[in-house]
Amino acid sequence: MSGIVIIVAVGVFVASLVAFAINVMMPGSDATAAEDRLAAMASRRGAKGGNESDFKSLLLNGDENSTNPIAKLLREVPGLNDYLEQADIKMTVMQFVLICLAAFGGGIAATVISPLPILLAPLVGGAFVTLPIGWLMFKRKRRLGRFGDQMPEALELLSRSLRAGHSLNAGFDLIAKQMEEPLALEFGRAYEEQNLGIPLEEAIEGMAARVPNMDLRFFATAVILQRQTGGDLAEILDKISHLVRERLQIQGQIQALTGEGRMSGAVLLALPPVLFLVMLKLNYEYVMMLFTDEYGRYMLGGALVTQLIGALMIKKIITIKV
Repeated sequence: MSGIVIIVAVGVFVASLVAFAINVMMPGSDATAAEDRLAAMASRRGAKGGNESDFKSLLLNGDENSTNPIAKLLREVPGLNDYLEQADIKMTVMQFVLICLAAFGGGIAATVISPLPILLAPLVGGAFVTLPIGWLMFKRKRRLGRFGDQMPEALELLSRSLRAGHSLNAGFDLIAKQMEEPLALEFGRAYEEQNLGIPLEEAIEGMAARVPNMDLRFFATAVILQRQTGGDLAEILDKISHLVRERLQIQGQIQALTGEGRMSGAVLLALPPVLFLVMLKLNYEYVMMLFTDEYGRYMLGGALVTQLIGALMIKKIITIKV
């Protein structure tokens, strides 16, 4: 009986991998790069106007009345599409969900094959799901961090461009050509949007909506107010650039001062699961009492709750906003 279960689990895992490979590797259409840019810009403007968003039309390939349960679920969490875009991952929401499902199936299959108790299969599957989610969060955080580090230099370049007599639109084009990714991509996208007829204020607001960066929001507000009321935009950009540099310096000092706390938190959070695996290897019957005995299950549930509370408290202590 156990052999049949193992074969079925492995078959499900292999089928998930094949489905994932088909959806990720095969292109969805033969659209050119220019058509892709135009479609992306049109979909973003459609979403802003209250029409069907690119998340629903391009990713789900269906309407709001679709009976597909996955489509209904994804419509409830449209922020996932924003996270993929902010991480600059060329992948649809459906493909990412298939990756998570394949990871969950791989965790269950690994539990069945390994000597771990079968009751741990959902937990191991959930742990495997955190791998693609953690990868997405890591890519997004790193890209947004690089964007924030490039902001002072970009503001200074735009200020010098304005003092040299160039227009604000030409300054955006200069940033797109002279700077590196990811800032160059976002400013270049805003420059292309206003070339296609979108007002510059809307293009800047769209860029600030795509990239959740406080410094970029300051920049967008300053530019929009200056175009409405007038003033020396170059001087305003210099002051914003100085403010951003000072804030980044303070953030670096905070990271250095909280390094010990972050390391201690990682050790404390990793110690219980590592100790559980060690005891499972050394004394299997002793650890299994946590699953077979009623009080053991209560203790295990309490341990998971306190572990979660401890993680939240540690994160609260070491997170200092500037």
